Order: sequence, then structure tokens, then C-alpha cells
Amino acid sequence: MSMIILILVGFLSAIIGSLVGIGGGIIIVPTLIYFGVTMNVLDGITPQTAIGTSSIILIATGLSSTIGYLKQKQVDIKNGFLFLIGIIPGAIIGAYLSQYLTIHSFNLYFGIFLIVVAIMLMIRHRIPPIKAFQQERYMKSFTDAHGQHYRYGVVPSIAIIASLVIGLTAGLFGIGGGALMTPLMLLVFRFPPHVAVGTSMMMIFFSSLTGSIGHIVLGHVLWGYSIILIISSWIGAQIGVKLNKTVKSDTVVLILRLVMLALGVYLIIRSFFN
Repeated sequence: MSMIILILVGFLSAIIGSLVGIGGGIIIVPTLIYFGVTMNVLDGITPQTAIGTSSIILIATGLSSTIGYLKQKQVDIKNGFLFLIGIIPGAIIGAYLSQYLTIHSFNLYFGIFLIVVAIMLMIRHRIPPIKAFQQERYMKSFTDAHGQHYRYGVVPSIAIIASLVIGLTAGLFGIGGGALMTPLMLLVFRFPPHVAVGTSMMMIFFSSLTGSIGHIVLGHVLWGYSIILIISSWIGAQIGVKLNKTVKSDTVVLILRLVMLALGVYLIIRSFFN
């Protein structure tokens, strides 16, 4: 039973994560907590081991997706590495701080986090461009497969500060940072959706690779579970990349944000009963 659960968790989280650029950690962590702590189906699961194991899985998901998106020329490598300047140190700090989380605090903080991200996804089309973030010297052009033309740009100082905060969140919750990084690129820097997803997956790979080091040192990784999750996640990520070309991202994001809202409310309520 535990093997079937792990295969499904890795497979489905990777498909959704790579499809919309969130990596899948936002699904893996609470799911492992549910089956391990609440249902007692998975042995050895604590908030720390769920987060640490998720970080390892996101390395596979991020690498698999990045390879696929690079082939489709949907990765902004230059700006992606700029974001990494902030994400990598943030991920290391977050991984260290994660050891202080309890079941109560994890449910409460992660629930609030999910709701905030869901709200950001809901209003992303209604927020006008911020002129300070659209400086002409940093602007780039991109035309997607459907002929839609985009102009977007990244101001280095703002990018590094924002990505530092996101990296800390990634290491703390084991989510890879994509759940915040993709909305940031769409809302603040006005990335083309497909480029935002591809670039986010590249950053998820590097931030997870960095953040996982801290979790390994702290003994937060369940390697037996990780092997099963890595295999299923690698396959799922490849499928997600292919679906990205045919399925409308807005439809997937709509479903995702509803799930995130429901899960966020559930975790907050549950935090008062632990």
C-alpha cells in the first residue's frame, strides 16, 4: 500500500508541478504529512522528514522538467541564474530553520502560505504592471508558439531581494520555491507564461539541490521513500512538460488554486487540534 501511495504522489505531483512551474513540493509535503502522521500509513514521517524528502524529489522533478523545457526554448537562462543568486543562500537558511517546525506550526504556517499563494494566482491578471519593475534597459522580447508577443524585464536588485525571500521559503517548507517564483515572474516581471514555467523549473532544480544538502546533513531524508518518489516524479515531470504545450495553463492554475485554498483552510483548522 505504501509503495502505491508513493508512486501516485510522485507521479501526480510532478505532472502538475512541471505543468504550471511549481515543482510539486507544495503537493508532496502535505500529502506525506497526511499519510504519515494522520493516517499512519507511512512510517518515519515528520514535518522535517517530509520537507527533506520533498527537497530530494524536487531535484529529479526540476532536472527532468528543465531538460524538456530547454529543448522547447522556454527557459530564460540568464535571468534564471540572476534569481538563483538570492534563492540559493535563502534555501540554505530555510533548510536550517525547518528543524524548529512542529506539527502545529507546520500546519498553521503552511496553511497560511497556501492561501496567500492561491490569492496571488486569483488576482494575477488584474494587477497592472509596476513601472519601477519595467525599466527599458532590462526589457526582452519573446514570441510564443501561437504568435503571441511579450515584452518583459528583470531589474537585478529587485530580483535578488525577492528571490532571497522565496529561497528561504523553499528551504523552510521543502517546496522548491516555484509556488512563489512563478507568480512573481508573472506578476512583477511580466514573464510570458510558458517562459515563467520553464525558468521556474530550472530554479527549482538548483534551489532544491542546494536546500537538500542541509536536510541531508540534518538527517531529514527518508532514502527508501525517496527512490520510489524520484522514479515516479521523473516520469511525471516529462508528461507535465508535454502537456504544457497542449493544455491551457489558466485552466490548470484555476484547479490548482482551488485545491490550495481548500488544503490551506484544512491545515489551519487542523493546527488547532494538534
